[in-house]
Amino acid sequence: MSFKWDRVHVWSCEITDAPGSVSEKLSFLAQADANLEYIFTKRWPNKPGFGVLYVAPVTGAAQVRAAKAADMHEADAPIVRRIEGDNEAGLAHHVTQQWAMAGISLQGLTMAVLGPKFIGYAAFDTVNDANRAAQIVADLTLAAAAEVRANGK
Repeated sequence: MSFKWDRVHVWSCEITDAPGSVSEKLSFLAQADANLEYIFTKRWPNKPGFGVLYVAPVTGAAQVRAAKAADMHEADAPIVRRIEGDNEAGLAHHVTQQWAMAGISLQGLTMAVLGPKFIGYAAFDTVNDANRAAQIVADLTLAAAAEVRANGK
């Protein structure tokens, strides 16, 4: 079990719940050659007709200008972390169980598998929770490496 864990600096904006609203916002970033690795949208449950768009990364002056032109801003919350690594059965349960035992609450979690690898985005309420979750992932990686050395697998 090995992981790569990175902070994701997310940009966001409100969108209308209508065909083309996401495409319109993304067009600004496409014109600035943004290679987005994370796109997430959801409707606002308490504001019918509207939703939110999150994207990342936005890098460089041209992309920042494009994001601002699309009425996006760098989001302070949620704290999003990207986790990727070698997939195995039960991995998501094992990681989220460790986080739960540490009292860490998730604001959101998305995971996908492609071949032998997985990628996930975990959203936390606070930097402290995200940092504690990162330490748990690091500890799991070290424990797995020690087990491999001990068992020769």
